[in-house]
Amino acid sequence: MQTASWEDEFREYVQARGPALLRAARQLTGHPLDAEDLLQNALTKTYFAWDRIQDRRSLDGYVRRAMVNINISQWRRRKVEEYPSEELPEVCVEPAACGEVHELLEQALEELPERMRAAVVLRYYEDMTEPEIARTLGISVGTVKSTVSRAMAKLRSALGSPAPSGEPAGHAGPGPGGSAPVAPGRRP
Repeated sequence: MQTASWEDEFREYVQARGPALLRAARQLTGHPLDAEDLLQNALTKTYFAWDRIQDRRSLDGYVRRAMVNINISQWRRRKVEEYPSEELPEVCVEPAACGEVHELLEQALEELPERMRAAVVLRYYEDMTEPEIARTLGISVGTVKSTVSRAMAKLRSALGSPAPSGEPAGHAGPGPGGSAPVAPGRRP
């Protein structure tokens, strides 16, 4: 019967932490299907090592480390399809278009109030969670969510971008912990 209890514990862990771990795997691989395979392999290793993992609080670290190690091993095994040559190929890149968007974004960020700008930078540039941002700025998590949501709506408006499909205007879009839409009657 002991087998069933640790298997249930493992199943609960995967159900609870799976989405966050999948996001981490996507960041490692850059491709959704590769991320699913990577996470599956890491969870398989975790499953076999479950009885050796004494500190259950370190499970996320164990799985993430397994994902990194597996990803590195797969990367090393890949067949090299690029070979050095004496002449470099011409690369056609339109740096003006890319630079223009970055300049517009930077300008739009500068126009945001200080707290909004800080919340957006901490959330999307520093990749902090909402509770971490709340501690850093000394505000509540709810205030972080509404501040980021309103800031994203202002940025979209300044850049002429519509709200992501399927979301009301003023919604900050996907992200860890989600974000609340702007309340009716409030200005974004």
